Amino acid sequence: MSCTRDLDHYRELLAGVREAGYDWASFDRHPRPGDLFLRHDVRLSLEAALELARLEHELGVRATYLLMSESAFYNLDSHVGHYAQRQLRQWGHAVGLHAVHPRAELDDRFDRVVSWHNPEAGYEREPIFGACNVAADPYGEHVLGDREGCPHEEIAAAGREWLQLVIHPELWLYPGAGGLLHAKRAQWLDYLQTDGLEL
Repeated sequence: MSCTRDLDHYRELLAGVREAGYDWASFDRHPRPGDLFLRHDVRLSLEAALELARLEHELGVRATYLLMSESAFYNLDSHVGHYAQRQLRQWGHAVGLHAVHPRAELDDRFDRVVSWHNPEAGYEREPIFGACNVAADPYGEHVLGDREGCPHEEIAAAGREWLQLVIHPELWLYPGAGGLLHAKRAQWLDYLQTDGLEL
């Protein structure tokens, strides 16, 4: 199995979760043996999140998407933002808040689930009143992410009773910073043409 970060390998990664004996879980209850909490911190691109969410839906996978209300890269109140929130829920995914400390202001757009954006050790695992902090105990005890490389081998080993898997959509949809910038350039040109704007 090659470790290219693309949708084909992501599909293999999800199949590996099932083969390892895990089943999909949500942050609305405590972990049980065999649970896998699939979490997406959406830092840069709603479009990338939707691509992963569509694939997961096709495969019967339920994930938790944590969206930013203070992102410099996307706007939840835009047409794309409203569409993304609606579509994620229609596909059966949970939608939480990827918050900028110290603000974790949940409104009716979000389930009561929070992850911190670029957290520091001093507050990362602290409880949040009225919400589930995905890094707090017990959820933060068994976290495996994609920032240091592909996690498929550790998942295949099935060495943990349960697991929280953190996947960042932009890492799987855009190869490097250049890929993201190229995709965003094309999107912005399309937005300009749709709105009849010239520069």
